[in-house]
Amino acid sequence: MKKTVLAVSLIAAIAAAQVTHAEETGKFSLETGMDYNTGNYGGSQSTDVMYVPFTGKYQGKSWTLKLTVPYLQITGPGNVINVINGVAITPDTAINSPVTRSGLGDVIAAATHNIYNGGTSGLLVNLTGKIKFGTADRTQGMGTGENDYSAQSDIFQTSGKLTTFGTLGYRVYGSPPGYALSNAIYGSLGGSYKFGQETHGGLMLDAGQKITTTGSTHAKAILFANQKLDKNWKAQGYMLKGFTNSVPDRGGGASVAYLF
Repeated sequence: MKKTVLAVSLIAAIAAAQVTHAEETGKFSLETGMDYNTGNYGGSQSTDVMYVPFTGKYQGKSWTLKLTVPYLQITGPGNVINVINGVAITPDTAINSPVTRSGLGDVIAAATHNIYNGGTSGLLVNLTGKIKFGTADRTQGMGTGENDYSAQSDIFQTSGKLTTFGTLGYRVYGSPPGYALSNAIYGSLGGSYKFGQETHGGLMLDAGQKITTTGSTHAKAILFANQKLDKNWKAQGYMLKGFTNSVPDRGGGASVAYLF
């Protein structure tokens, strides 16, 4: 039986929830890490995904530009294709026995504009546009081979040591041959607490509409933590729990970033 899987670039999702707006502007950073998640996605066999992103980011006064080039490895039944920031499809040569596929994932470019900075009120509003380029090999089950486009708004409200945040977005999917994909609304809600001068962590809930008629909505919870190591280095980690068949059952990851 064909199965579909929807997964999200988790490092990117966590980064969107980080409360790091006090960083100096005019700075460039490089980041890398690893995500690992696993799930049955409604089937009897598990699919394991390892995602290693290499991200360059420029933080301006009101603009943030980001480019992510990932390495992707998928191990699981041949009739399951797990696509970061995309949708699962099934190749013509699908098989049920476990196989491992690896290579370049889908390159992601994003631009974020701070449209409101409330200063002492602690309110920030950002708008982000994102393109997922279909660079992963569709014939090997690594991606759809199509570009996807997203637009979202992020709102942050800081009060003392607590920051609450929310995201509302809309994603337009490409049209891989033989598949009808529905565009989808997605969003998240969460909070982050500043435990120390250089440490904060929190919880976010992420959800979205289903994008295939036989698929399901996606919903998951992510527990995350951040630590600034010194003036140049920072680290972050997370754990996740999925609640629907379109997301991993569980997963986790960590990353480090260097600020120039």
